[in-house]
Amino acid sequence: MARYNAKESEKHWQQEWEARALFATPTLEAAAGQPKCYVLEMFPYPSGRIHMGHVRNYTMGDVIARFKRAQGFAVLHPMGWDAFGLPAENAARDGGVNPRDWTYANIDAMRAELKALGLAIDWSREFATCDPGYYAQQQKLFLAFYKAGLVYRSEADVNWDPVDMTVLANEQVIDGRGWRSGAIVERRKLSQWFFRITAFSEELLAALDTLERWPEKVRLMQKNWIGRSEGLRFQFTLSNSEKLDVFTTRPDTLFGASFVALSPEHPLTQELAKTDAKLEAFIAECRKTGTAEAEIEKAEKLGYDTGLTAAHPFDPDWKLPVMVANFVLMGYGTGAIFGCPAHDQRDLDFARKYNLAVTPVVVPEGEDPKSFTIGKEAYTGPGRLANSRFLDGFTVDAAKDEVTRRLDAAGIGERTVNYRLRDWLASRQRAWGCPIPMIHCETCGVVPVPEDQLPVKLPQDLDFQVHGNPLDAHPTFTKVTCPTCGGAARRETDTLDTFVDSSWYFARFTDPFAADPINHDAVNYWLPVDQYIGGIEHAILHLLYSRFFTRAMHETGFVKLDEPFAGLFTQGMVTHETYTGPDGAYLLPDQIEKRDGKAFLTASDTEITVGASEKMSKSKKNVVPPMRMIESYGADAIRWFMLSDSPPERDVDWSESGVEGCWRFVNRVWRLVTEAEGLEHPVVDRLKLPISADDEISQSLRAATHKAIAAVTDDLAGLRFNRAVAALYTLANAISDAAKADGSARREALEALVLLAAPMMPHLAESCWRALGHEKLVVQSPWPRHDPALTSSNQVVLAVQVNGKRRAEFSIAKDTDAKIVETVALEQEGVIRALEGKTPKKVIVVPNRIVNIVA
Repeated sequence: MARYNAKESEKHWQQEWEARALFATPTLEAAAGQPKCYVLEMFPYPSGRIHMGHVRNYTMGDVIARFKRAQGFAVLHPMGWDAFGLPAENAARDGGVNPRDWTYANIDAMRAELKALGLAIDWSREFATCDPGYYAQQQKLFLAFYKAGLVYRSEADVNWDPVDMTVLANEQVIDGRGWRSGAIVERRKLSQWFFRITAFSEELLAALDTLERWPEKVRLMQKNWIGRSEGLRFQFTLSNSEKLDVFTTRPDTLFGASFVALSPEHPLTQELAKTDAKLEAFIAECRKTGTAEAEIEKAEKLGYDTGLTAAHPFDPDWKLPVMVANFVLMGYGTGAIFGCPAHDQRDLDFARKYNLAVTPVVVPEGEDPKSFTIGKEAYTGPGRLANSRFLDGFTVDAAKDEVTRRLDAAGIGERTVNYRLRDWLASRQRAWGCPIPMIHCETCGVVPVPEDQLPVKLPQDLDFQVHGNPLDAHPTFTKVTCPTCGGAARRETDTLDTFVDSSWYFARFTDPFAADPINHDAVNYWLPVDQYIGGIEHAILHLLYSRFFTRAMHETGFVKLDEPFAGLFTQGMVTHETYTGPDGAYLLPDQIEKRDGKAFLTASDTEITVGASEKMSKSKKNVVPPMRMIESYGADAIRWFMLSDSPPERDVDWSESGVEGCWRFVNRVWRLVTEAEGLEHPVVDRLKLPISADDEISQSLRAATHKAIAAVTDDLAGLRFNRAVAALYTLANAISDAAKADGSARREALEALVLLAAPMMPHLAESCWRALGHEKLVVQSPWPRHDPALTSSNQVVLAVQVNGKRRAEFSIAKDTDAKIVETVALEQEGVIRALEGKTPKKVIVVPNRIVNIVA
C-alpha cells in the first residue's frame, strides 16, 4: 500500500466530519440520561495566526472531548473569540483600518488554521465577544448586577498618559512612562466603574478548598491574592489631637515601632498638603509611579516628615514621627501603618534611609536579647518577645493576643479581618470594548439604559486618530435623552475591561442564541465546566473574576451554582532555543542551519550563538509557524508530538527532529494496518475471542492489547497524555513482534491500537479504521473495554536513584516496558527536585528492580 498521505487524508476526514455534523452538541432532550462532559479551553484572542501554544492547548482539550464522546458522554466542546482589546485599536490608529474589520478578518484566518488541526469542536456555537449579540447580553448582566448593588461608581487612582490622554493599564507603564507616547505617567483620580468582588472575599477564599481538581499552585496563588489577614485595628493620638486609625497583622511588634507612615493618598496627607508646598510636591513625585502594587513595592522607599508625632498607645510620652511614605497603599487596611524596622524588610530599608531606630523585639529561641542585633535583613521568624516591657518572654502569638486584649479593653483597638483583594476596577477609557449601559443626566444623576434599548452599540465610524477615547469625540454617540426625565443627557463613554467578556462566556456557550443572557435549562445541565484548560498566567485575574461572576449571576438569579470550573488543568509552555547573530539581533529558526554541532546563518559561514530554550515569542523570534509544520508533516504528527514529548503540565521543547520521529510513527501505524495479512473479520466482542490456550504468541498479544486498553484509558482520564502515548508505542511493538499470532488476535490488537490512538491522531485513525474494513467512522465507534483477566499481573516496587542517591520509589506492573518505566520514573516528585531542571544524561532501567538516572 502507498505511503500514508496526510494532506489528502486530513482534508477528506475533516470534510466528512463537518458534512455529518458529528461534533454537534446533543440537544438537552437527546442528552437526557447520558453522563455529560463540558470540555473548554480558554478561548483565544484573534491576533491573526495561531501559535504552537494554541496547538498544544487545543490538542489536549480535543483529546479529552473525543475520549469522552467515545465513552458515551454527551459532550459540549465549543470555540469562540476573546475579541475586544487594545491590539485592534492600535491597528486602527497605526494602520487606518476599522478594528471590527481587522478583528473579523483575523478570526476567519485563525478559524481556518484551527480547523486544520482536526479539532472536534461544535463550530455552530461559535461567537466573538465583539458580536453585538454577545455584548448585548453582557450589558443586561451589568444592569442586573448594578440593581443588586454589585456594581458602583467611585473615584480611583489611575495611570494617566498626558500625551495620549488616556488611562493606561499597569502593564502599559514602563519605567514610569507610557508605552506608546513615552510621556511620564501621572497618577490621577477619575470616576470609575467597579464590580463589588469584595462582597465575596470570604466565599471565594473558603471555596478554594472544595476545588479538588484544581492545581494546588493555582489555589495557593488565588489564596494569596485574596490575602485574608487577621490583625488589629487601633488608634494613635497625634500631636494635633486627631486620632489616626492603623491596621497591623503584627501587634506583637508594637514596642519595636520607630515611625508611623501615611499613604500619599490618605485624607490626612491631603489635608496637610494644602498648607505644605513641599509635601504637595512629594505627593506629585509619588504619583509618577504607576498604580501597580508590584511597581510601588520595587520603587525606592521615599518618605516625608510631616512634623506631626503619634503617641505610643502604651506610653503617651513615647512620640513616633509621622511620615508620608510612597510604599503605603491607601487601598489596604486604613492607608496608615506603624513601622517596625527590625521585623519587616520594607520598614527596615526605610528606617536605614532616614536614620530611624531599629529595635529588635522578637528574638530567636536561644539567642541573648542583649546581644541580638539586626543587620541588612529584617528578622521575620519565630521567637520570644524582648525589649517589650510587659510582653517580654511571650511567644509571638501570645503577644499578639495580649496587645489586642489590652487595646480592646482601653477602647482604642479591635481584632479585625482584612483582605488584600480590592474591588474590580472595570472601566476602560477605550473605544473597542463593550459599552457600559449607563447615562449621565444633570437632573437625575446616573441612570441605567432601559433594557429595551440594548444593546448600546459601538459606532461604525470612530476616528482613532484623535487623542483620548474616540467615543468622547464621536459627534452623536454621547448625545442621548435621559430615560427618566426626558432631558438632554450624556452617554457613558467608558467601556468594560476585556476580562469581563471572558468572565461568563463559558455560561453563554451552553446556549449562545438565547434571548436572555442565560438559558436556565441549558446552564443547569452543562455547568460546571468539567475540564477547563489554559495557561497558568491566568491563575489569578481571569479565573478569580470568573468565580466572582458566577457568584454574582447566582445572586441575581441567572445560575444556581457558585463555581464555574470543576476541573482545571494548566498546561506547560512550548519552548524553543533562541538564535542571535554577531550583532546581537535575534534570528528566526528558518535563518539558521546546523553543521558539525554548530549553528550558522543559512548558506554562509557566519556562526550563530545558540541560546537557551525559552517560551516561543515574536520578540525572541524563536517561533515556528504551525501551518508550515502541518503542511510538511500533517496535523496528526504535530498533535502526537505535543502530547508525547513531556508531561502536559510541564514545558515542551519544540524540535523538528522530534516531529520527524512522530511522522515516522504515523507511517509505522499505517503500515502495521495496511500490510497486515490473514486478519479475521472485524471484531464484534473483544472479550470473547476464541483463542487457544496453547497459542502463547496470540495469548501474549491479547494480554498486551488489553493492558494497553487499561493503561491508555486510565492515563487519558488522568490527563497523562505522554504516558498514554508511551503505552501505544509499547502496543505497536507488541504487534510487530507477533506476526505469527492468530488473525483474530492481530485484528483485535490493530483495532485497539487505532481506537486508542483516535483521540490523539484522529485522521490517521479514520483512515486505518476504513482500511480495516469498517463502514462506520472511528469517531462513531465506542471506546474499547479491557478484560481484567488479561491485565492482572504482579506489581513490583521500583526504587529510583539520581546520581547514586535514592530519590523515589513507585509501584508498577511487573515486566512493564522500559520506556514506560523511564517515563514514570522521571515524573516522580523526588526525581524532579533532584534534577533541578537538568536533562538526564542517561537513564538505566534494571527490569523489575531499580531505575538509575545520571544527571
